[in-house]
Amino acid sequence: MIQAQNIYKKYKDLKVLNGVNINVKTAEIVSIVGASGAGKTTLLQILSSLELADQNPNTSIEVNGIDITKLNQKQLSKFRNENIGFIFQFHQLLPEFTALENVCLPAFIKKTPVHKAEKKALELLDFLGLANRAKHKPNQLSGGEQQRVAVARALINEPSVIFADEPSGNLDSKSAEQLHELFFKLREEFKQSFVIVTHNNDLADLADRKLEMKDGQLV
Repeated sequence: MIQAQNIYKKYKDLKVLNGVNINVKTAEIVSIVGASGAGKTTLLQILSSLELADQNPNTSIEVNGIDITKLNQKQLSKFRNENIGFIFQFHQLLPEFTALENVCLPAFIKKTPVHKAEKKALELLDFLGLANRAKHKPNQLSGGEQQRVAVARALINEPSVIFADEPSGNLDSKSAEQLHELFFKLREEFKQSFVIVTHNNDLADLADRKLEMKDGQLV
C-alpha cells in the first residue's frame, strides 16, 4: 500500500527527516510515536502529499502503486482527493455546514452527484452512530461526535489509506477510547490502511506495528 524510500526534509539548517524508509501493507494499522519535534507530523504530511519531500534522486513515495513524487500539483490534488483520507487532532469541520454537508465536501470536490454523495454520507454517519445528528452543525455536537463526523468525511471517497495526526489528542478519555476502537472496526469493514501519529500509548500499542521516530529516522 505504501512503499517509501529515502525521505529527506530540511528547514534551513534544521534536518527533520534523514533518509526515512517506511512500508505499510494493505489493511495494516501502523502507529508512529516519538518525542515532540522528532519529525512525526512532517513525515505524515509528506506521505499524504500535503507537503513535498526535499528533492533527492533516491527518494520514492509509492501510495497505492503510484509514485507521488512524480506528480504535478494538479495531479497530486486529484490523487489526494481520491485515494487519501485525513483525520486531524482538531476536526476542522466548517461551522456553517451541517454534519451531512461536511461529510459530503470531498465527494463534491470529486464531482460526485449530490444524491450519491448524500446517500453515501448518510450511510457512513449511520455506521458511526450519528444518523440522528446529520442535520446538526458542529457547535451542536460533542467533541467525540465532531471527530466521528471528521472520520466519516475522511471515508467518503473510499480512500486506500487514512492518515491520522493525533486523532484523539483533543478528546476526553472515554471519547478517545471509542475513537481507537472505531479505527479497528473501520479496518475490518473497509480494509483501509491506517498510519497514525500519536502520543497516546494505548492507541500506539493497539496498532499492528508501532514505529518510533528518533533523530529524523524510524527505529
